Amino acid sequence: MTNEEIPRELHYLIGTRYVPALCAYVSELTDRGRVHGPNDITTREFDLGRITIVIDHAHRVSGFSFG
Repeated sequence: MTNEEIPRELHYLIGTRYVPALCAYVSELTDRGRVHGPNDITTREFDLGRITIVIDHAHRVSGFSFG
């Protein structure tokens, strides 16, 4: 799944409460090995295959970032 397709395909997750298991779920759906949550430690390398789940102040999913 491309970076452009992911927000369209996973739009139903926006607004749901973030739980750590969501990383594995997104990884399974997108076939991406590097999916990180908001508090996960990551490297500074730029990797377009990496997905970071973005949350708001209420710990609800607000989007996805790449790189």
